[in-house]
Amino acid sequence: MKMRKKADLPSKTCVGCGLPFNWRKKWQRDWEQVKFCSERCRRAGTPAGR
Repeated sequence: MKMRKKADLPSKTCVGCGLPFNWRKKWQRDWEQVKFCSERCRRAGTPAGR
């Protein structure tokens, strides 16, 4: 398997906090469904005012 540089990994914007986050190996199988950058953001849910 070819190594990838961190800059080459895909990224998304967190629905909870609005900050960008990068792909992680633990999200390998369900990257399309990942919406939050962390467990803390997931628990807080989507902010009403944004």
